[in-house]
Amino acid sequence: MVGPFDPNVQSGKSGTEGSGTGQSGLPGTPASRRTALGLILGAPLLGACAGVQQSISQFSLPGSSSPAAGPAGPPAQSTSVGNGQVKVAVILPLSAGGNAAVAAQSMKNASEMALSEFLNPNLQLLIKDDAGSPQGAQQAAQQAVDEGAEIILGPLFATSVPAVAQVARSRGISVIAFSTDSSVANRGVYLLSFLPESDVNRIVEYAATIGKRSFGALLPENAYGNVVEAAFKQAVPKRGGRVVVFEKYGADRAAAARNVAAALSSIDTLLLADDGEAVVATADALSAAGANLKNVQLLGTGLWDNPRVFASPTLQGGLYAAPDPAGFRSFSTRYKNKYGAEPVRTATLAYDAVALVAALSRSQGGKRFTTEVLLNSSGFSGIDGLFRFRPEGINERGLAVMRVATGGPTPVAGSPRSFGA
Repeated sequence: MVGPFDPNVQSGKSGTEGSGTGQSGLPGTPASRRTALGLILGAPLLGACAGVQQSISQFSLPGSSSPAAGPAGPPAQSTSVGNGQVKVAVILPLSAGGNAAVAAQSMKNASEMALSEFLNPNLQLLIKDDAGSPQGAQQAAQQAVDEGAEIILGPLFATSVPAVAQVARSRGISVIAFSTDSSVANRGVYLLSFLPESDVNRIVEYAATIGKRSFGALLPENAYGNVVEAAFKQAVPKRGGRVVVFEKYGADRAAAARNVAAALSSIDTLLLADDGEAVVATADALSAAGANLKNVQLLGTGLWDNPRVFASPTLQGGLYAAPDPAGFRSFSTRYKNKYGAEPVRTATLAYDAVALVAALSRSQGGKRFTTEVLLNSSGFSGIDGLFRFRPEGINERGLAVMRVATGGPTPVAGSPRSFGA
């Protein structure tokens, strides 16, 4: 598997970043330039991790096709970066309107940064604009494969993934997309994104290890809530627990909050899964309904990594699953030094994807992007920590468990050093 990048390799020193495991992998610091991903298949390794899951309203959560967008701009011209023999397509909505173009530019920068931090990569990035549409994505993918791309990184939006996948399958190549909609994943179409399922599985698993058995949940009635619901109802019995109370809410939380408050004495754990402002409103609605939330362990997802959550008196002591913030802090510093601006949170996905294919290209020869290599069960480790692809195309991540505090999150359980079977 692939691990964190060594900051001292280029100078001939030894060292590690992140977990201090001493193995090499995805670049986690400016200098790990020996192999931005010194691939070590079958050798589990934990890398430096990252912080916040993207907002529910942004990018490509299940059921959504794009972020808030204004009018699209003129199509961005295709560019190539690097002069290696192995060609890799990077498809992003560079000319889409609104937040989409901002995210795309930041991810483009991150992909180029990964290439620059990898010593002598035999890689050439073919950067294509899909304009945020399926038609644009299909055209970009076709152009890329016609130019010799061996694998496609992107697109960002769920609705564009099938269009790219169709082109990729016709050429027998794989796609590593950035959508968070697991319904578009498939064999040969892998998602390198922050999936709610990973958050839920990790936080329920941790709750079980500290003796929690009776679970409740109060979730939003939307696509994100539906994904969390399915994962929650699978994870709880798997860990020896039972779901005692379960409610969903729309614009009005009051009725659902009253139902949960009435059942609070029969549970020891309550999952609230929503973005920062909304989850604070949900907790406040529970308090208004008479719930004493100090009597239960509150659980959340990576969307809790938000200043509004940390400032909420009601949510203090709550636990949520997310990548450890150390990796993103390191990445963000290097990015700002290079580009003079803050990266979007999803920029690390593009960085890790490019670093991964660069390392596979170096270490795996002609098998570099085969299914067997991409589905290595030990996984890889990058800026956002341990990850691996599943045969059905979704990913698993090794996440930390964080506790809500007024000064920001504090870790209570580190990311796992390896995956189980």
